[in-house]
Amino acid sequence: MSDAVSIIAAKRDGHELTPMQIDWVIDAFTKGIVADEQMSALAMAILWRGMTRAELARWTAAMIASGNRMDFTSLPRPTVDKHSTGGVGDKITLPLAPLVAACGAAVPQLSGRGLGHTGGTLDKLESIPGWRADLSSEEIHAILADPAVGAVVCAAGADLAPADKRLYALRDVTGTVESIPLIASSIMSKKIAEGTGALVLDVKVGAGAFMKNIDDAQALAEAMVGLGTDAGVRTVAVLTAMDCPLGLTAGNALEVEESLDVLAGGGPADIVELTLTLARTMLAAAGIEGVDPADKLADGTAMDQWRAMIAAQGGDPAAPLPVAKESLLITAESDGVVTALDAMGVGVAAWRLGAGRERQGEAVQAAAGVRLHAKPGDRVTAGAPLATLYTDTPEKFEYAAEAIAGAWTIGDTAVDASPIVLGRIGG
Repeated sequence: MSDAVSIIAAKRDGHELTPMQIDWVIDAFTKGIVADEQMSALAMAILWRGMTRAELARWTAAMIASGNRMDFTSLPRPTVDKHSTGGVGDKITLPLAPLVAACGAAVPQLSGRGLGHTGGTLDKLESIPGWRADLSSEEIHAILADPAVGAVVCAAGADLAPADKRLYALRDVTGTVESIPLIASSIMSKKIAEGTGALVLDVKVGAGAFMKNIDDAQALAEAMVGLGTDAGVRTVAVLTAMDCPLGLTAGNALEVEESLDVLAGGGPADIVELTLTLARTMLAAAGIEGVDPADKLADGTAMDQWRAMIAAQGGDPAAPLPVAKESLLITAESDGVVTALDAMGVGVAAWRLGAGRERQGEAVQAAAGVRLHAKPGDRVTAGAPLATLYTDTPEKFEYAAEAIAGAWTIGDTAVDASPIVLGRIGG
């Protein structure tokens, strides 16, 4: 017989949890026998002490076993999904899912909400009038089977790794988001239960990521690739830079707007580069050859697929996006060249403006966020705009401005641009 207190104490003291302990605590947490505060304590102990490979495999299996598994083998197209570990301005899923669908794959993109300073894909898409994240299994299958759509971005159903859904929300408000075992098991329990045939992981590394250095990012990537491969899912991880925000926006509606620019054949160069890199990796993992996703952006096919995807989930792709009631301009204090931009400062500012949540279940502001006017390599003069902050609640400006103050490093000479793709594991 197991109990929550002894399991928490065992992990706190650095012991390896037994398979029976892991199975029991996940099952009991799912049923409400283990209270939120007890699972929060266990999550903190795991953050501190870590997990062995055997513990991680069993923990992930128990998360999967807490619910049902989806089956897409009847679809006429190969299935492939992408998951990002989260970053600032990371709206890549938005143009990527319809783009890969336009190239012939089915993309069952089960996404999440914001965690800490990183934005949530579902929060972003919910800024589109009418769009809904919660779909039944039948709706998901029907959308993926429709060649005019072929992609779905939605919340994991209540019956898909329900233990993870509860733990995911707790991690956001208990300071345990950064735990490598909890990140790996959270992502892979959902992705394996989801039933996709192939999976590409975008593992962020840098100041604006949960993994601050390449060693931690590689450890996370290897853990997830191992879990996926062992479960029969062709899994590839791409390590990508997150010292500087992606694109020029961080927020919800702001990032949708920028994603539309990419789908229209424009958009910031870093967003386009990473979108195409991940699209090509996904197509290769799904076994699709002879299609260049760049062509689908150029000829408008990806945009058509986007409109169909949004409409299939109740959204109005032609509706105007929300606009914030208030704005505040941040300006440069000196002349020079921007040599660095701290992604964490930008992400925390967007979060404090209302784009993210401080408590589990809290609503976010669709129009809140940050629009950047200067990034590394840009020359600025004193008084020139660096960013505009947006919110419906102007009392948040002071707190947000504190977070973003000093985010820009301004020097005398430009520095060479850093690569976006830092490495690759699996495949």
